[in-house]
Amino acid sequence: MVREPREGRGRAKAEQADDVIDKLVTINRVAKVVKGGRRFAFAALVVVGDQKGRVGYGAGKAREVPEAIRKATERARKNMIRVSMKDGRTLHYDLEGHYGAGKVVLRAAPAGTGIIAGGPMRAVFESLGVSDVVAKCLGSRNPHNMIKATFEALANADSPRQVAQRRGKKISQLFRGSNAADKEAAAEVKNG
Repeated sequence: MVREPREGRGRAKAEQADDVIDKLVTINRVAKVVKGGRRFAFAALVVVGDQKGRVGYGAGKAREVPEAIRKATERARKNMIRVSMKDGRTLHYDLEGHYGAGKVVLRAAPAGTGIIAGGPMRAVFESLGVSDVVAKCLGSRNPHNMIKATFEALANADSPRQVAQRRGKKISQLFRGSNAADKEAAAEVKNG
């Protein structure tokens, strides 16, 4: 009797890992004071994403740098969130996020703008697959707080479908003022 390989959790994780990229945001040497002196370890902060709208972050700590990075990457893959993007390149609307004393402002940008963001936030947007965004960090410049504030903003962002559903409207009714008016004006110019 020949058995087919079972498709369990392990295989799904292996397939999921193939299209995920990871970026090391920061690495920090930390010390624990014990009776005999100081014990040094390393703390790593990693951002992972599939560049198609999913992104996650994780922190890891270990006595050796590679082990800290591995732990952080594992945690980041477990904590991935999905973010709705406009045209697969930018955010639908401007967002604000807070964490501790850190505040971030994320703005949707027109095509060709690029990623205008500092350090840790740039890693998040590159991993997410956003190509046009303007981001500003206010308050705390601590990489951990910046990442957490950015994720707080992204996690609370609603897609147009969710906004329409919450308001009890159709998606086309939300954008009536912008695109519909432009299309009607273009049709009048063409006909007239």
